[in-house]
Amino acid sequence: MTKSSLTLAIMAALTLSGCVAKTAFDIATAPVRAGAKVADWATTSQDEADRARGREIRRREERLGELTEDLDKLEDDCLAGNDRACRDAVATRQEIEALLPSVPVEPEP
Repeated sequence: MTKSSLTLAIMAALTLSGCVAKTAFDIATAPVRAGAKVADWATTSQDEADRARGREIRRREERLGELTEDLDKLEDDCLAGNDRACRDAVATRQEIEALLPSVPVEPEP
């Protein structure tokens, strides 16, 4: 064998052994990386939880606003003598009272 072909064979062997070592490392660490990915998918970050809570609070506030408008209309109809509106106003008021504790109150400046 000539000196250049021997050098080439040694370089190829070293390069291939690096590839084999990298592949073995990737195979050995794959379960750990997969487990970390599953744990990330299974847990909720604080930021995600805050956004979800904000959406839920806004949904409740919107519902409270809708109920308040409905109650105003129902009370007007009730005062005009509509008995069904009076019963609906009572039910709406009860729903508002049940919803109020779950809506945070912002402090006044």
